[in-house]
Amino acid sequence: MKLSEISIQRPVFATVMSLVIILFGIIAFTRLPVREYPDVDPPIVSITTFYRGASPSVVETEIADVLEEQLATLEGVKTITSNSREQGGVINVEFELGRDVDEAANDVRDRVSRIRGSLPAEAEDPIVAKVDTNAQPIFWVALSSDRHSGLELSEVADLVLKDRLQRLPGVGSVFIGAERRYAMRVWIDHQRLVGYGLTPLDVERAIAQANAEIPGGRVEGSTREFSVRTRGELASPEEFADIVVSEADGRTVRLRDVADVELGPEDERTIARYNGQSAIGLGIVKQNKASTLEVAAEVRETLPELQTLLPPGMRLDAAFDSSTFIEDSISQVRDTILIAVLLVLLVVFFFLKSVRATLIPALAIPISIVGTFAAIYFLGYTINILTLLALVLAIGLVVDDAIVMLENIYRHIEMGKPRLRAAFDGAREIGFAIIATSLSLVAIFIPVAFLTGSVGRLFNEFGISVAVAVIISTFVALTLTPMLCSQVLRPLRDGGSGFASRSFEAFFRALDRVYGATLAQVLKRRVFMVFVTLLLFVVSGFIFTRLPRELVPVEDRGIAFGIVIAPEGATLEYTDSYMRQLEAILLPVEERAALFTATGLGFGGPGLVTNGFVFFNLVPAAERERSAQEIVGALFPQTFSIPGVLAFLVNPPSLGGGFSSSPVEYVLQAGTYEELGAASGPFMAKASELGYLINLDTDLRLNKPELDITIDRERAAQLGVSVAEIGSALESLL
Repeated sequence: MKLSEISIQRPVFATVMSLVIILFGIIAFTRLPVREYPDVDPPIVSITTFYRGASPSVVETEIADVLEEQLATLEGVKTITSNSREQGGVINVEFELGRDVDEAANDVRDRVSRIRGSLPAEAEDPIVAKVDTNAQPIFWVALSSDRHSGLELSEVADLVLKDRLQRLPGVGSVFIGAERRYAMRVWIDHQRLVGYGLTPLDVERAIAQANAEIPGGRVEGSTREFSVRTRGELASPEEFADIVVSEADGRTVRLRDVADVELGPEDERTIARYNGQSAIGLGIVKQNKASTLEVAAEVRETLPELQTLLPPGMRLDAAFDSSTFIEDSISQVRDTILIAVLLVLLVVFFFLKSVRATLIPALAIPISIVGTFAAIYFLGYTINILTLLALVLAIGLVVDDAIVMLENIYRHIEMGKPRLRAAFDGAREIGFAIIATSLSLVAIFIPVAFLTGSVGRLFNEFGISVAVAVIISTFVALTLTPMLCSQVLRPLRDGGSGFASRSFEAFFRALDRVYGATLAQVLKRRVFMVFVTLLLFVVSGFIFTRLPRELVPVEDRGIAFGIVIAPEGATLEYTDSYMRQLEAILLPVEERAALFTATGLGFGGPGLVTNGFVFFNLVPAAERERSAQEIVGALFPQTFSIPGVLAFLVNPPSLGGGFSSSPVEYVLQAGTYEELGAASGPFMAKASELGYLINLDTDLRLNKPELDITIDRERAAQLGVSVAEIGSALESLL
């Protein structure tokens, strides 16, 4: 081939081309973000509404129903879920995977703007936003203390920690969970207020007028001018207590006469604890293109320094670190790549019996693998488990072309030709065969990029990465390999007359005789061999139909998540009392490394006092005998049996997403919530007996109350219960 001839004639040019590939690959590798899996999250758009003072039922009927009716007709809508609560609600619209999230968000904004006039005038304008699952905290830092209040912890978290964490490279934002901000709280005495003939509106108006910063203008002179500030903002309870509420008939009524004023928290609807101590959580959200591993490493390195800035009695701990499992997984894949390279080189050396001949195809491995990172970077992909898995697979493929080229050139050298002439003739003969072989491999992996759905998104980067590695290896086999053969390849001295070479040749001559004899017998019994082949095909198909199916295998991530759901109308104190019962179950567990609990910060959103969540960190897998799945399975009956709330632990999903996402879901519909409540009791009792219920939620779809029951297939399999048996058990209750 012309390309091979040019490379043989200009060895420096061939070397530089390979070096350029490596250079681009190294630069791309340093800039590529690292994550666990490719982005397989569906496009979701959320509509957040605030209706101050409204109950959940009012929010549902006045806002959620109106918005859902308009959003249901959008193109590509898969599901619409709404969560109506006090003073507002959230509607999530999930679109089909092929839908562009930016276009979907624009369509949602257009529909919402059309019906703004149909919403209550007192309600704030709906906020439409794209739901970015990557904008979730990757690292939670727990600021805890056994002697400081939530107000003091919140002040330190906001003034000392937040700004320093936000300045770290790759950090996008810092979210403070269970924060308590200082506020002036006015407790009105209704009887005293009525005695003075006043109303709460009079108090509100007086506070608004007295506590205001009013522009004062400026004073100008002939040579100087001064800004005038009218101090109106009040700072202490005494100053607020002196506010004049009313002046009538010569009688002055101050705020202290009708109310008690004190300094307290602005919001008392969240509670967090770390290992049983009062705590505040700081969630670290990385920038969109930042590496999870690098951001988490920066946070871990900064924690000791931040600890020195805290008052005595406060401490910082890593409550949740999503990078630990990713780092371990990528480290294992990296080790696998190194082992694969060594094994490939060992096999090549074993057959070629020459160090020089082994090094020539060995160079194709780093060039092809490192060069693939450049393509990954320009295509907008990431370094993740599947792209690294593609490189592991490619190691065995990228050396094939180089070995074929080397073997053919070596054959010409054995004919007695000079190395340069043998390189020309060998490359010319085998060049198009190498291209055809590579194209056949590319034709196998490229179609993976055209798969649709979650599987398509998952394996898109995998297929392209393998195809790119094969293409680069072909280029190397046509350029660098024949050039090196013309420079360094030489025949074995004495034909390999050593003991190892003679033993090796004897072994393969014996193997060749056995294969020849076997092939002769097979050719004599052609009908029988066809029958055996068909039988193997049928047996393989039968076994395939009996194998269990899952998208990804179950993984021990060293952490479990807990969810607590209290009845509608429960107070923060009610939910937190049951959260303490859950803590009493989890704290004594031997495998526990840390326990972070938060009430009012559940999946329903901050301030929803009926929900809570738990980070249950386990010690490393090497230090415990039970897997995370076994631990969660053993704790499930204890947590699920807590009366008064729905509490359970789940293993984090392998591909991210919601913790309630399961392969099987049952939806129970009813005309009213009262009917739904009466029907849900038997379902919950039966699910508790079987031990597979992991989530119970009410939702509004098609204007009907529904009960969603999601089933953990893994736990059901551990209990020996099939999905069909579960379905029969639930359907028998209808």
